[in-house]
Amino acid sequence: MSLNIHIRRLGSPQRTLVSELILDVPPGQVLTLMGPSGCGKSSVLAAIAGTLAAVAEGQSALGFEGQVLLDGQDVTRLPTARRGIGLIFQDDLLFAHLSVLENLLFAVPPGTPEARKDQAEQALAEAGLAGYGDRDPATLSGGQRARVALMRALLARPRALLLDEPFSRLDAALRAQFRDFVFGHIRAANIPAILVTHDHADIADPSRVVELAHAG
Repeated sequence: MSLNIHIRRLGSPQRTLVSELILDVPPGQVLTLMGPSGCGKSSVLAAIAGTLAAVAEGQSALGFEGQVLLDGQDVTRLPTARRGIGLIFQDDLLFAHLSVLENLLFAVPPGTPEARKDQAEQALAEAGLAGYGDRDPATLSGGQRARVALMRALLARPRALLLDEPFSRLDAALRAQFRDFVFGHIRAANIPAILVTHDHADIADPSRVVELAHAG
């Protein structure tokens, strides 16, 4: 399962943020996307995920010209829900009105209630949170919430994963631990991933780093 992107142009009618960007990510690998604030890193992820229409620069909606291929399939014109691409953000975005287990069940594909619950509880165990299913997400630490958010994304069985500065709110020790946890699960799932970060310590593979510059 590979992810191949060609962005011919990304921007508003008045301003080009990114042009002629080619990204190729093999299965199980993490490509790191870096660059100064405002250069279009998060907008690139939105274009890949199909959420760019919800992004705006000032009063002008951003547009995308190019192609997104996932395992050779052109998903450029598919709606976000049909692309099979998972998203992890800086904020964990757990549902406050649901328990930890219910948050995970939200992502589990259809099946019998018993099978779905087993999958969610196994994910909790993998995250080192066995027995936390009935907890209110607000009672978890930042690192625990981050792990739940990752497992929720993976339970949806994405074909690729996009990570928008998911480690930035964690302290240095917890950041390194969670980073290893995330990269390990990406390798185990054998899916391509793109990570946006400002921190060079987050780089998974120095040979897979793309630097974006400020738009001219």
